[in-house]
Amino acid sequence: MLGGALSAVLVSLLAVGPAQAQANRYTVSADGSMVADGRTGLVWQRCALGQVPPSCIGTATTFTHEQALTAAANQAGAGWRLPNVKELVSLVDRTVVVPTIDALAFPGTPATWFWSSSPVVGSPSLAWYVFFNDGYVGNSYRSNPLAVRLVR
Repeated sequence: MLGGALSAVLVSLLAVGPAQAQANRYTVSADGSMVADGRTGLVWQRCALGQVPPSCIGTATTFTHEQALTAAANQAGAGWRLPNVKELVSLVDRTVVVPTIDALAFPGTPATWFWSSSPVVGSPSLAWYVFFNDGYVGNSYRSNPLAVRLVR
């Protein structure tokens, strides 16, 4: 069960319906490696780590939570970081299924779990993830290997 404040934020983010046109929301960079989100102001790596832009071919690399944080820190010089759970859930598109993300903006996204940087308060061995198979937000042991998409 989600905590009260986090739950309220997630519910409001997930309430975005099909009325918001996704086509006008995202802008892909000229080289196809990044996606600017006009709604949140965030810039995302178009592909999961391990995939090759612009079409995001290949297999997404999975990381434990510590490895994901380290991978993000290694790209911090370019401004990249692991997104928090609110940022990551903002990519969920409930108007599509499997994966629940805009496939034009984020091609090749595996319908799998993606780490956020957000720890579960009071449970140091857990962190939040978003499951892009169905848009579910949950938490997992930080030792489990999940996919990663960076943001700045």
